[in-house]
Amino acid sequence: MKETTRRDFLTAAGTCAAAGLLFTGCKTMEAVTQIMEVASVDTGPVTSSQVQSAVKVGQAVAKTFESFTPEQEYYIGRTVGAMVLEKYPPFNQTIANTYINMLGQTLAAASDRPDTFGGYRFQIQDSDEINAFAAPGGFIFVTRGLVRCCKDEDALAAVLAHEIGHVQEKHGLRAIKQSRITSALTTIGLEGAKQFGGKELAALTQTFGESITDITQTLIVNGYSRTLESQADLAAADILTRVGYSPQGLLEMLTQMQTRIKPGSLDFARTHPSPLDRIKALEPEIGKFIPYSQPRVRLERFIKYIAWV
Repeated sequence: MKETTRRDFLTAAGTCAAAGLLFTGCKTMEAVTQIMEVASVDTGPVTSSQVQSAVKVGQAVAKTFESFTPEQEYYIGRTVGAMVLEKYPPFNQTIANTYINMLGQTLAAASDRPDTFGGYRFQIQDSDEINAFAAPGGFIFVTRGLVRCCKDEDALAAVLAHEIGHVQEKHGLRAIKQSRITSALTTIGLEGAKQFGGKELAALTQTFGESITDITQTLIVNGYSRTLESQADLAAADILTRVGYSPQGLLEMLTQMQTRIKPGSLDFARTHPSPLDRIKALEPEIGKFIPYSQPRVRLERFIKYIAWV
């Protein structure tokens, strides 16, 4: 798999956002365009046609957030990826990235959701922060700092399997559905359009577009809830077992992470529950940590490729 660069993500995301492909279809975007054109030149009473256009926008928001298509999820994920790469530049080491893609693709194939619209993609970020991100559609990012928390391939597989678990359960889309700004847009589009003038419609349309940025910021900055993190951990344990890795690798990784994260820091500690809490939640399912062994070839492979990180 070829390494995806920051420019690729940003260019594609910008094109899709401008074309309105993230949330709406072509017909709905025609309605949005009509609203913008009228609102820019007319501040008087709104015609029946303009009201209908506004209602279509609101209905599109409501319907889309109720059930994303795989293609819509893909483009949303690309936009989230662009924002991740804006903050965390990619680690441009082909050998290491090829390795985690090989490992990640193997794990994804064993998940409950082996196929996404654009396929899974895995990228190491050139940052010492301990963090990872799972964007909708299968875009998965892991920092060098988090990779260094893994002492072997089982532990690294646990990191990737956890992020695959987020994609499998569509946690990113759940976060978007709960967005306050989306609820506000739906309410305005469906119930308030009849009282709007041109300026109000222009503001609605602008807010509709800006919500893309607000939503992706929520996913990156706030992280997932404790409940969703636990679901991803349990999914990871299942995926690891199916592939032949020890789910104990997940406990090993969390234990190492606990010794390295700094309370109050701006990385994993801010966006995830504490490793100790996650370990306690996992133990009833997979038992307490027991040292595990792995084939020599697996350990040698890990050392060979991760030495570059």
